Amino acid sequence: NVVKALDDVSISIYENDFISIMGPSGSGKSTLMNIIGCLDVPTKGTYKFHQALISEMNDSQLANIRNEKIGFVFQTFNLLPKLNALHNVEIPLIYSSLHRTKRTKRAKEVLKIVGLEDRMTHKPNELSGGQKQRVAIARALVNKPSIILADEPTGNLDSKSGLEILKFFDQLHKAGNTIIVVTHEKSIAKRAKRRVELFDGKITLDE
Repeated sequence: NVVKALDDVSISIYENDFISIMGPSGSGKSTLMNIIGCLDVPTKGTYKFHQALISEMNDSQLANIRNEKIGFVFQTFNLLPKLNALHNVEIPLIYSSLHRTKRTKRAKEVLKIVGLEDRMTHKPNELSGGQKQRVAIARALVNKPSIILADEPTGNLDSKSGLEILKFFDQLHKAGNTIIVVTHEKSIAKRAKRRVELFDGKITLDE
């Protein structure tokens, strides 16, 4: 039997949307997020990113979209343990044409935005969970993406740190970013302006 991770899903995402994607484990949330983020290509159907068909792009073109247009935030932070906060944030810029001094300047700018200007030389093991997630958000913002994709961004945080991160997403949305958050927490979903729910690979709610 062929298992369909997503089944007849149709969704349009607009500029400055703030969407929460909810659903139980195995509902297709991660698959949908991976397709939206150009990490996976759908085996059937089409996905257009700014009117361009993703299925017709090569690996290099997909990598450019991921690096320039989308900022990823993960539950597990995905920070490199041997690098300090500043160097972790600089990583996406290594593939850009920016000179080293400009890369460092831009990384410092986004760390300041997330309130970590006094933690730039700290390595991940010297930071709290909330601070690590803010470093991860700074890294997601460093290339000035138009879309922020966050997968359970508060899943490993205590309630206070989680609330700080959510308030920061509110600010990013007000600044014009498109925010897409995959979550199983209703309190997070309520903050979004649009709620999408999945069950067995199908969209059961989009409002």
